[in-house]
Amino acid sequence: MLATMLVDADHLLARPIYDPCRCSIGFHPLHSPVAIAVYCLLLFFPRTRLIAIGLLLHMATDGIDCLFILKHCL
Repeated sequence: MLATMLVDADHLLARPIYDPCRCSIGFHPLHSPVAIAVYCLLLFFPRTRLIAIGLLLHMATDGIDCLFILKHCL
């Protein structure tokens, strides 16, 4: 499940790479709604279930970060 943190590699595609006021959900390709839907589909297959859980937990924590970004950057 630690390997699912590699999904953050898509942050390297952004300019600037780090922006404290940017929500990663919906901005980065591997954090898009389509990607999250694929991660949900992976739950239905036993071989990919743990990966899917890790990815969805990652998206959930990034979503929580977005709530704090809205609070502090607006």
